[in-house]
Amino acid sequence: MRLQCEVEVRSRLLPTCGLRGRAKGAHALLSLGRQPDRPPGRGGPSAGHGVYLMVCTARDRAGARYKLKENIEQFFTKFVEEGKATVRLKEPAVDVCLSKANASNLKSFLAAVRLAHRGTDVEALPLSVLVPAKTSEVEKPKTKMIITSRRDYPLTKNFPYSLEQLQASYCKLARVDMRMLCLKKLRKLDLSHNHIKKLPETIGDLVSLQELNLHNNHLESFCVALCNSTLQKSLQFLDLSQNKIKALPVQFCQLQELIHLKLDDNELIRLPFKMGQLSQLRFLSAARNKLPFLPSDFRNLSLEKLDLFGNPFEQPNPLVPSIQLKIPLTLLESAARATVNYRIPYGRHLLPSHLCEDLEVAKTCQCGSACLSCFIQTTVTMNLHHVAHTVVLVDNMGGTEAPIVCYFCSLTCYSQFLDRYLQSNR
Repeated sequence: MRLQCEVEVRSRLLPTCGLRGRAKGAHALLSLGRQPDRPPGRGGPSAGHGVYLMVCTARDRAGARYKLKENIEQFFTKFVEEGKATVRLKEPAVDVCLSKANASNLKSFLAAVRLAHRGTDVEALPLSVLVPAKTSEVEKPKTKMIITSRRDYPLTKNFPYSLEQLQASYCKLARVDMRMLCLKKLRKLDLSHNHIKKLPETIGDLVSLQELNLHNNHLESFCVALCNSTLQKSLQFLDLSQNKIKALPVQFCQLQELIHLKLDDNELIRLPFKMGQLSQLRFLSAARNKLPFLPSDFRNLSLEKLDLFGNPFEQPNPLVPSIQLKIPLTLLESAARATVNYRIPYGRHLLPSHLCEDLEVAKTCQCGSACLSCFIQTTVTMNLHHVAHTVVLVDNMGGTEAPIVCYFCSLTCYSQFLDRYLQSNR
């Protein structure tokens, strides 16, 4: 039986130096097996038959061996669910401290060690042959890999399961390699400077993913499935710059852990409708797109830095609104407004899915009331310093203002706004 984990062997007689640092904090392979005849004096008790624990590290692949029968003073398993445990031996007087182990495998290994300590018949134990470990078995798991050319890209070998950071840039990838989607420990994935046109929905299965860099690819969209995935709770950095994206889905704003978002050099004609829901967002850049104005929810952001340079923003004209009011309101509009205003619970088990989608993008009047498809729309000027501490100039003229959409649920609300606007511009 074998177990891979990190091991520290501490001497209780010489606590300051341990066994000359043997296996201290090192990745190790632990084996449980029979001890063949062997000269005494190497790493523990003298030779003899029985069940032994062997600890192999990169510095000592031959391994230190410890007799188990009636030789364990105590087990410490309080943190076994976290992959940690300690086995205290009587002879030699050492503590074998285990960490970063698979919790299930650790429990099974400790159960076998207990049986060996009690003198259980060796035929009933899951024993391994005690042989020196291979180099690959005791090397510290690789957590970072950087590939920057097609020539270096692994075509036949799998990526190390232990990877936490993977960069595969300038590899001419036309799609995301499905082997990457098996790396459950992956925190940073950099696929910049490739030819990727579409993202697989299974990227959302990377439960630990915090940073995703897709700069300079051929993406045309960002799929809804990713917005509804586990990325909602993990993704903090997203770079979609220099692609061909024209719009992001409404559900994009469900990625509420986002702190840094880069959308520069795309073909965006609008930003997500509920942009203000990204309450953790601190850095936003959407320079050199095709944005005519900003969504009304944009005013709810609280940014440290904002870059909207090079967008063809329209000149606001509050006196020429777009009127889409129907008087009297339709029954659908009245019911939708009541549902949102009074926070009446709804879901796809109660309403058709298209109605739920409409309710999720209900607009908000300046009076605070909701409106669905009956409203008055206009644009006003907003100083971007209201939402960001640092603002990159919007144009070469030194401006820091941009048009933002406003919605009104009735002629009364629009008239009140118009009165205030005309008074402030006298």
